[in-house]
Parts: sequence; C-alpha cells; structure tokens
Amino acid sequence: MTASTQAEDARVFKETRWPMAGAVLAAMFLTFLLPDDLRLGPSWALPAVEGVLLLALILGDPGRISHRSSLLRGLSIALVSSLVFNALWATGQLIASLVTGGPETNSASALLSAGAIVWVSNNIAFALLYWELDSGGAAARAHHLPEHPDLAFPQQLNPVVADPEWRPRFVDYLYLGFTNATAFSPTDVMPLTPWPKIAMAIQSVVSLAILGLVIARAVNVFA
Repeated sequence: MTASTQAEDARVFKETRWPMAGAVLAAMFLTFLLPDDLRLGPSWALPAVEGVLLLALILGDPGRISHRSSLLRGLSIALVSSLVFNALWATGQLIASLVTGGPETNSASALLSAGAIVWVSNNIAFALLYWELDSGGAAARAHHLPEHPDLAFPQQLNPVVADPEWRPRFVDYLYLGFTNATAFSPTDVMPLTPWPKIAMAIQSVVSLAILGLVIARAVNVFA
C-alpha cells in the first residue's frame, strides 16, 4: 500500500456495521412474535433469508463499512427491501383484521401487542431504508458526502454545530424513522429529493393508520 493510499484510507469515515446489524436482528426477532395471521409464510422463512443476507454483508465488509461493491450494495438493498415488504405486509394484514374482525380484535392486550410489534417493525424497516438509500449508501458516504444529498441533517444545514468531517450514522436514520412515525411529518431532517419524500409520506400514513385504528379498536374492546 502506497503512502498516498494510506493517507486516503485514513480520511475515509468508517461507520461500524453493528448498529445496523442489531436493528436487522431485532426486526427478525419481531417477525417471530407476530401472530400467525399477520405473518408472511412460515415464521422461519423470511428471517432465514434475511439472516443469510446479513451474514453475507458482514463477511463481505466486516467491522466498519467502507468497501464499495455493487454486489454488496445489491445484497444490502435486497435485505432492506425484504424487511420493508415484511413490515408493510404485516401492516396490511393488521388493518384487514381490524376491518373484518380478526382474532386479535377480541382482546385489547393481544391487539395492542400486535399493533406495537407492527409499528416498531415499520420504524426499523424505514430507518434501514433511509440509511441504505441516502447519498448512495453507507459505503459511498464513507468516502464523501455529495454536494446535494437526499436527506439534509442539521449538521449539514449548519456546519458550525458539528465537526467538518461529520457523517450521518445509522442511529441518525433510526431517530429519523421514529420521529417521522410519531410526528407524521419531518422534524429536524429535511427530505430533498423525491424518494425520501415518498418514503416519509408512506411511513407517516402507515403509522397514523396503525396508531389510530389499533387504539380506537382497543378502546372499544375495553369499553
């Protein structure tokens, strides 16, 4: 390795993969907790596929994320897509169950438990979606931030409040996902391009539907 290559490597911002991996494992665990009628296929099927994809990512770029590869990028997008699809499927099944009177709707505790699992699963899945797609993904962000990012964080809008080499980490996207789901609108992070605007709108509608319908039905059951 030449001196110039070493100097360039030292300047690369390397985000640790473990927070992202922990979120994926949490989402996989939540799949096992879902009632059977809200789950897509056998309880082990999707978590098994997601586990294989996660393992491939860890082996392909272990420790800290900095290796730019179209294969790894494709595997990461496939993993995130699986999690988002699974969360949206469970959301659709839960709403259908509330409308038609599924098994969860007869017990307030069962309904609130199922609603909480689906709501948290959606927030984790959308956080991973923002993390994966913003500015070309974590590996691309490690080398440089684009002049015109997809999402504008406060540290980018006002560089005085952060180190010049600041980069968004997974926890920043996790915070974005949960605040968007509770405020039903952007809070401190601004979507600048079409895809995050669409994704944040979908997440807000999903969150509003889950919270509104589940709480209303639970109050009915309690009454």
